[in-house]
Amino acid sequence: MANDASSLRRLALLSYNRLAQYDSPSYYKLGAISRAAGILAARRKSVRRGFATRTPYAVKQQLASCYGFKIRNSLLEIPVARGRHYAIPLTSHTLQAISQHGVMARSFTLTQNRMSLCIARDTPRIECTFTIGVDRNLRNVTVGNDQQTQHYDLLKTVRIANTTVRIVASFTRDDDRIKTKIASKYGRRRTSTGHILHTATKTIVALAVQRRTAIVLENIEGIRSLYRRGNGQGRKYCGRMNGWSFG
Repeated sequence: MANDASSLRRLALLSYNRLAQYDSPSYYKLGAISRAAGILAARRKSVRRGFATRTPYAVKQQLASCYGFKIRNSLLEIPVARGRHYAIPLTSHTLQAISQHGVMARSFTLTQNRMSLCIARDTPRIECTFTIGVDRNLRNVTVGNDQQTQHYDLLKTVRIANTTVRIVASFTRDDDRIKTKIASKYGRRRTSTGHILHTATKTIVALAVQRRTAIVLENIEGIRSLYRRGNGQGRKYCGRMNGWSFG
């Protein structure tokens, strides 16, 4: 922070020599620098957007690397010193996933009680025969073309948003701590509708793959600027539009 460094290259030039005093493989030093660069880049974005930030820190102790590890005999072998490895047994589900054709393990992340693998998979190219358009509305998603059109009902997301807003607005207790705690609970409920959207989008993509169809999306860049104060709409209308999960 003193050197205003947020890029990976700049941070590596400043800190790699200081990390030389630690007796660990160089793979993990590069992983630590990459992790720190991500934290600093996120902080810089928050500062640029005007959000209040604190001194950045890493919440969890973790070991991550994309170099030096091997998968052999149902074990993940990671280097701990020159010529020494530590073996971690892999579950049957993990072994089944990485044994598929075209799948390669790219990196691993190890915490105090969990280990995760990042894999890369070759995606087959699909030659599409025709196209369909996707129109994201407030209460539904409409997909189709001149031959066929299909609607996916998303009214439940709007109903959840309206209900939580009405409940939070009805609070009368004059205690900011209690109100904030309860309001945050309903705020999480309002934003936790991703499973409904995921079900619809997953169905759209699955049908497109099955029918060899290219998906065309509309350009909604800058759509939030249409619903701002002073545009002539009421508060409820603006709130409903700004709560629109068009993404």
